[in-house]
Amino acid sequence: MMKGANVVVPAAEVRVEVSWQAGPGVPDADASALLLAGTKVRSDDDFVFYNQAVHPSGAVRHVGKRQGPTVVDTLSVQLAQVEPQIEKIMLAASADGGTFGQFRDLCIRVLDAATGGEVARFDSTGATTETAFVLGELYRRQGAWKFRAVGQGYDTGLAGLATDFGITVDDAPVDQPFTPPPSRPTPAVQPQQPAPPPTQPYAPPQGRPQPVQPGQYAPPGQPFAAPNQPHPGARFPSPATPSGQAPVNLAKVSLTKESPSVSLTKHGATGGVMRVNLNWTSMAATGRIFGKLRGKNIDLDLCCFFELVNGAIGSVRALDRRFGALYEPPFIHLDQDDRTGASITGENLSINLDYTGFFRRILVFASIYDGASDFRNVHATVTLHPVNSAPIEMTLDGCTDNSRDAVLAVLENVNGELVVRREGVFVRPPAGQPGGGVMEIARLYNWDFGFQAGRGK
Repeated sequence: MMKGANVVVPAAEVRVEVSWQAGPGVPDADASALLLAGTKVRSDDDFVFYNQAVHPSGAVRHVGKRQGPTVVDTLSVQLAQVEPQIEKIMLAASADGGTFGQFRDLCIRVLDAATGGEVARFDSTGATTETAFVLGELYRRQGAWKFRAVGQGYDTGLAGLATDFGITVDDAPVDQPFTPPPSRPTPAVQPQQPAPPPTQPYAPPQGRPQPVQPGQYAPPGQPFAAPNQPHPGARFPSPATPSGQAPVNLAKVSLTKESPSVSLTKHGATGGVMRVNLNWTSMAATGRIFGKLRGKNIDLDLCCFFELVNGAIGSVRALDRRFGALYEPPFIHLDQDDRTGASITGENLSINLDYTGFFRRILVFASIYDGASDFRNVHATVTLHPVNSAPIEMTLDGCTDNSRDAVLAVLENVNGELVVRREGVFVRPPAGQPGGGVMEIARLYNWDFGFQAGRGK
């Protein structure tokens, strides 16, 4: 499409994809949507982006980003559910750490969500110093929806663009990353030869609660309730965040080798359900194939080990057929087992931060179940989405050996603060045990439970 052109959108639900070519010196970018009544939003709730992923009506969602040679950030729009007061939906992109003059092949596509067919495509060219763009708009015309290619640039970033349409932006500085105490032990990450199996069953150190089998929890000696916390058996909805009572926070947090840790507590994530999302792509030489490598579907599993303050340990893991629970121990739930990588939302662990006081530590890891021999040529992105706090993103790539398992992050209760630490460690199985990577993770990070052969999925 040419700039200014328009086309009828015949679909009831569309997927909006903002994409560009990755490469050296190319910044990241983020897709967003503003729902307008006239020329302005009605409230800050009409802004959908990485920190506010779902419109209150449910009609517009920020689905998430797929990394690879071509990076794709996706929005979902159910046109039939858009409120009658909304006349148009502005579709924007904002650069993170650079300008759009550094991008190659920036474009926006509108796809029929039911068929995958392309409804419209606009390639944005000629950018220089712009840091945000309105790439297109969905608008009503005589009872139908249409798409127009816009291509309007801003030098003031996402904050300037959002402010122009009536959003109140929080310009408060972001907290500094958490620095763990210098004496804090760091687990060894280099695979070693496993110790010879003991001749007697494992006996825990004196005074330590007996570990339980993965995915189970041991009943404590006293009622399992922390001060100012509901009893873990209680079921209740997470408290809703009051709408429109605080400026929109545009901050993002990226955990890197240089800055690997951050305190969730200091960033305001003191309750609600935090989603941990895993998304992945192939980096095969044949080109980007989301969820596929050399013609095969990749089955990449998101898993975790947990340890509670009463000493109970276990796993939330599809291969164990243990999907957890949110309102009783372990307060962690795996929402799906994406066996093909076809789900654009990947796999998600939900962690109930209303029970932060019950967690001692949580280790989040990923395993290749099928479709790839190891993590070479696989690029994964892990994003934590806490309530009332900026999302926390970390990437996983660069595997150079035959590792089929990778430790993504550790969440630990440090003096009452829940701290997340990026790991990014690929774990090879012990010699002679090709499927033993998960057992090696448990050994390296001191999770003292035994494993039994899995039944498959």
